[in-house]
Amino acid sequence: MSAAAPSPAVPPRALSAEVAALRPRMERVSRAIHAEPELKFEEFAAQKLLTEWLAEAGFAVAAPAGGLGTAFVATHEGSTPGPYVAVLAEYDALPGIGHGCGHNLIASGGAAAAIAAVRALPDHPGTVAVIGTPGEEMGGAGKIRLERAGVFDGVDAAVMFHPADRSLTTRHGLAAAHLRVGFTGVSAHAAKSPWEGRSALAAAQLFLNALDSLRQFMPPTARIHGIVTDGGQAPNVVPADAAVDLYVRDRTAASAEALVARVERAAHGVAMATETTAEVSETGPMYADRRNNTVLAERFGQTVRALGLDIVPGDPATPAGSSDIGNLSQLLPVIHPYVQIAERGTPSHSEAMREAAATAYAHDRTEIAATGLARVVLDLLTEPGFLSAVRAEFDAAEAV
Repeated sequence: MSAAAPSPAVPPRALSAEVAALRPRMERVSRAIHAEPELKFEEFAAQKLLTEWLAEAGFAVAAPAGGLGTAFVATHEGSTPGPYVAVLAEYDALPGIGHGCGHNLIASGGAAAAIAAVRALPDHPGTVAVIGTPGEEMGGAGKIRLERAGVFDGVDAAVMFHPADRSLTTRHGLAAAHLRVGFTGVSAHAAKSPWEGRSALAAAQLFLNALDSLRQFMPPTARIHGIVTDGGQAPNVVPADAAVDLYVRDRTAASAEALVARVERAAHGVAMATETTAEVSETGPMYADRRNNTVLAERFGQTVRALGLDIVPGDPATPAGSSDIGNLSQLLPVIHPYVQIAERGTPSHSEAMREAAATAYAHDRTEIAATGLARVVLDLLTEPGFLSAVRAEFDAAEAV
């Protein structure tokens, strides 16, 4: 389903000029967040930078929000009733890498998009919001937690963009379960009487081997990967406790859950073999598969193509990651397009992507992405037919 080309309330050149005027502040905020990477639910410096900027721009800021200390909701109310459109900001970093996923650009570009929209059309109808959604990485599930707290009640559509090594209007997102498998054994002196012990670390090692064997018989769309997060405290003590943190992913939540059941059986089988016990728990909520709204995505695509960005729809068969926006996409129309900020082939969650996220090129591309998001926000507020087409596609997918 597609919507007609826009008849904008704000001409494209005027909107681009507003975003360009915000570029210096956008880049300062981005570089400051990049220079001080903060892990999930510790993003206080980033929250302060963003909320101060939004407050100066006339947004009413509530922080913290939804029970999360580093979340926020910044709103700009229009002159008349109308839709409620949210721009989403992510600003958490990765442990040991920093901003290897470019969340500094997501946050600064999202704020710039919302500010540009209200500067271009101060008397807009409805509500423009920037919702700060911390803890997307490492299974933090910030968006899920905020949705459960009612933060997204009344939101008609939500938009954001993501940095990448290629530009795509849409891309599939896998469902992901976040698990911890803990093994409990019996400690003993590793030299004097190891036979009196039962090694939880041996169980963890065997469990990882079991997962490797399981991979041969998984669907090609599935992914299992993990790390040992507890392997004992001293070499001369048989470890009584060990743990493996892992993610189980597949194209849908249902298929991921089916794979989780197989992982659980493997864990308990390993425990039986090593005379230990296994406990499987969640370290965070399931991330649902992503439902892309193509009407929204193509409006974004039209705008950024006019600014010189070569962007196409993603191939549903290509490998993908996971995000808590998948859960939100099951509840309301969203977009999560990808904008190239690095050389093709640069992997996400890498030092190379971290370095790319601080370049002038990345900020040039973020300026384009912010303009695309601002266009979508304004069109949702001012074109009833556009919002109706967006909603019709969402409702049709929901009914399937």
